This record gives sequence, structure tokens and C-alpha cells, in this order.
Amino acid sequence: MRNFIGILFVAILACREQPQTIKEITYCNPVNLSYRFCLDQPSRREAADPSMVLFKDEYYLFASKSGGYFHSTDLLKWDLIVPDRLPVEDYAPTAVVIDDEIYFITSAAGSRKIFKTADPKSGKWQLVNDNFPFGATDPMLFHDDDGRVYYYWGCSDRDPIWAIELDRTNNLNPIGEQVVCIEAHNSEYGWEQPGDYNEKDQAPWIEGAWMSKHTGKYYLQYAGPGTEFKSYADAIYVSDKPLGPFSLANANPFAYKPEGFITGAGHGSSFIDKYGNLWHIGTSTISNKHMFERRLSLFPVFMDEDGEMMAFTRFGDYPMIIPDRKITDIRQLTTGWMLLSYKKKVDVSSAMDDHPAQNAVNEDIRTYWSAKTGNKGEFITIDLENPCDVHAVQINFAEQSCTLTGRKEGIYYQYLLEYSNDGKRWKTMVDRSNNTVDAPHDYLPLDKPLKARFIRLTNLKTPDGNFAVSGLRVFGKCDKKLPEKVAVFKVERQADRRIVSLSWDRKPDATGYMIRFGNNPDKLYQNYIVYDNNTLLIRSLNIHTPYYFTIDAFNEAGIVEGIEPLSDTL
Repeated sequence: MRNFIGILFVAILACREQPQTIKEITYCNPVNLSYRFCLDQPSRREAADPSMVLFKDEYYLFASKSGGYFHSTDLLKWDLIVPDRLPVEDYAPTAVVIDDEIYFITSAAGSRKIFKTADPKSGKWQLVNDNFPFGATDPMLFHDDDGRVYYYWGCSDRDPIWAIELDRTNNLNPIGEQVVCIEAHNSEYGWEQPGDYNEKDQAPWIEGAWMSKHTGKYYLQYAGPGTEFKSYADAIYVSDKPLGPFSLANANPFAYKPEGFITGAGHGSSFIDKYGNLWHIGTSTISNKHMFERRLSLFPVFMDEDGEMMAFTRFGDYPMIIPDRKITDIRQLTTGWMLLSYKKKVDVSSAMDDHPAQNAVNEDIRTYWSAKTGNKGEFITIDLENPCDVHAVQINFAEQSCTLTGRKEGIYYQYLLEYSNDGKRWKTMVDRSNNTVDAPHDYLPLDKPLKARFIRLTNLKTPDGNFAVSGLRVFGKCDKKLPEKVAVFKVERQADRRIVSLSWDRKPDATGYMIRFGNNPDKLYQNYIVYDNNTLLIRSLNIHTPYYFTIDAFNEAGIVEGIEPLSDTL
């Protein structure tokens, strides 16, 4: 990767020493928003289809079913703004800045209205057009640098992504003819094939258009193959004109995270931060309690010297740095902190039979540990096996037996996070006994690392239901031997050229493997994380191109890069 233009994301049970100060310059996916509970049952949280805009050097994030929109000055801390008249219960909101105002429209299930505001912090919006003629799903507004405005839309397993120009002098009504921009080609592009692993024989959902412009080129991204799948990704077509014709970019999908703790990166928006760095925020899937149980994930984006644009999702649910300046090298955003908690021994106060303790450390947000109650004192303890330098902890609450809907007073967790080196004498790491902030994916980077072998999380207040955790994730470094290099592996392209199989020898000291691949040996932009297996079947390839692969091994001590890339054999 060369020439990046912007990349990026109370000691009541122990001693009375002061807890660590939280240092918020890093983040960890999923983004720690106050995701709203849906208004119907089953009780679950949801946010999806994000549209991020930078307005007067501050960020405004619009997402489906959030009961408002989010505001931040730094991409780390977010507050919710509840507007006076926006249709915030519609899906797929989109927003764009035009002449020092933000314009807003949603999927038109309920209304075909366009709004604007010059003061988004106030929550007050003005109606611009009360009968927009396109009742479109997954709309997108794009303001070109020549002043013209365009509208993109589409969400279907049959129909394409469309576009048309809008008239700025006539309430953004359409002018000219609508054109087809992108159609599905899942028989050729494996990332469009539905299924968690692109394995289902059915038509894909092509949706979630987002247009951006860089160095004179138009990059039109779209999502597929369906929001409930781990494989949910954004791909890109490129053109010299805003209405095309468009051609498929060489490196695709553009935003792709098919495995790990939180998966999926589709139906998102790409934006430039106030320092000039490029980012992508996309939709990640849980789809456990409901198909539309979703979260948001934020990834830095780079462009190479050939104009290929790519979201950096490698270790994309590990901590990364939010920069306070223009970044020129992706290494400036990586922390080097490794996952210390994977499949480590766990002790709990109680557990439901179908939600056992080990689910809290198995790196799968779709499964979770649940205590038998939500009572004060329920706890979970992880044994990291060796004293490690702990830099951050992420607590992902799972809300078993919850019945909450909407936003109400009292929806927050209170807890105590402690550490120990012998499992007997405990010290406070983070004290949240007085917390009143809703943080379902609470990320806790420490001001300075702590040496710890044991981590204990004790419940003080659960807003409803049982105390449950899908991921008690500990990050840092451990003084141990690095894994051996993966020096030999086998790559075999299948007769169905969307599919490739890989196999390699297990390394005894490896926690897992990062498979990096791409259609150029110098551009291994795709990645796929594997924890338990030494085989992998990838079904997301483009049948028209060769691919090259290498395999990195990693553990709690760090990463050992693989050999020079190998090509597929068919």
C-alpha cells in the first residue's frame, strides 16, 4: 500500500485505590453509540444504513430507526439530537451539505419529503419539498463540486441502482431522465452471492448507493448481498461522469469484513474528516434476535497510486486510533494491541444452559453468556493465563430476556471492572457505579497499561432482563513467543471461479490467522480472519481475475507476516 491520501476509529468488592483514567484517542468496532431499542418486539437494538456528513467541522450521523441523529466533534463521543419534524422512523436516511445547509431525505415508505437546516444542533428543520416525485428506497443525495446535485437510489433483488439529476432552483425536483448505474452480476462476482459465506443460491439484494468524488473520478458504492449476512459488503463502480457509464473497480469489494467478532461492512457512507482523512462507516450484522438487529462500524479508507479506493478492515474490530491530523500511512492508525481474551478460561457467578460462559470469549457477537439473573453481584472473570499489559477492554452487552422498547430513562449499565495477578487481591480498573450513559458496546482504553492476569466484570445495574455479555474483550500485549511464520500453504481455485480453497499447517503458538488477498500481488487489499481452522473456503471472488494470497499468523504477542503472495492454481 503506497501513497495513501487519507486513511484512516467504586471499589466495592476490592481495594479502594482510584480507577484508571479513560484515554479516548482510540475506538473499537462496533461504534459505541446509544443504539435505540426498536419500538416493537422482540426487544432488540438497531441502527443501520448510516449517512455521515461533516458540517462546520463537526460530524452528523444519520442512521435507520435511531429516533434522532447523532452529533460528534471528534468521532469518539456522540450525543443524540431529537429533531422536531424529521421522519426518523423511516429507513435509510441520507444527508448532504449544500450551501452551508444540510438537506435530508429518507426511504419514502411514509413520506416523500425533503428537509433542510442551517443549524442541525438545534434539531429544527425546514420542509423544502413536500411531494418529491420518487418514492425511492435507499436514497442518496450527492452535491458535486460544480454545484449540481444528483439522486441515487435502489434496494431490490430484481431492480438496479438508478440515478437522476435534481434541480437546485426548483426544490430539488428531478430533471432529465433517470439512468441505470449498477445491476447485479452474482454469477460473476462472488461478493454478490447471498449467504453468510456467499453460499445461497438466490438473487442478491443490490442496495445502499453512495457517491463520492476523488481526483476527478466518481466512485459509486453499493451494498450486497443482504443486510442479515456476515458477507454484507460495499463494492464500487467508477466513472468520469456522475451519471456514468460506470465500470467495476479493480479492487472489490471495497468494504468487506466477513468474519471476526462483528461482521459486515455494507450499506455505508464514505466521508472526509476535518483533517482530510477518508473514512467509511457501514452496517454490521448481529441478526440474532431479529434479521434487522444491526450495528455500525467505522473504518479508515485509503486510495493507492492507481486510484483504487479501499476500506481498511484488517483487524477491523480491534482498537484503532482516531487521528488529530492528516495521516499519510496506515500504520499511524494501528495500535499494535492484540486480543488477549480469546477462548481463555472463564469463571462466572451463574449461567443459563443455552448461553454458557465461554460464549463471552469466543469472538462471535451472535452468541453470548447470560447470567441467570440481572441482579447486582453477577460477575464474569477471565484468566488470561499469564500477566499481560492490558491497554483496553471492550464490554459488549447482550440483553438476554430484555423487554425494553424505544428510549426511556434508566437505560444504562453500571458495573465494576477489576484486575488481579493472583485471582485473590483485586484492584479497580474502571468504576462505572455512577454511570448514566447508555453504552451497549462500552470501550475502555486505559490512560496507561496495567499488568494483569485476571479481569473481573461485576454487575451493579442492568436496565432490564439478565446480565449478559457477548464479548468481554481484552486488548494489549503478552510477553510470549511469536507464532511461527506460515511458510507453506495450498491455494486452489475451484471450477466455480468465485470460490477458492486454502489450507495450511496449524502453528501451535498461533491464536489465529489473517488471510490477505487481492487481484495483484502488490495489492492484497482484501482480508479474512480465521481463529480455529487451518482451512478456508472463500466464495467472494471475481471470476474474471486471478488472485494472490498470503497468510499472517498472530497471537497475544503480535503478528508474523506471511510469505510472498501465491497465486491461485486454476
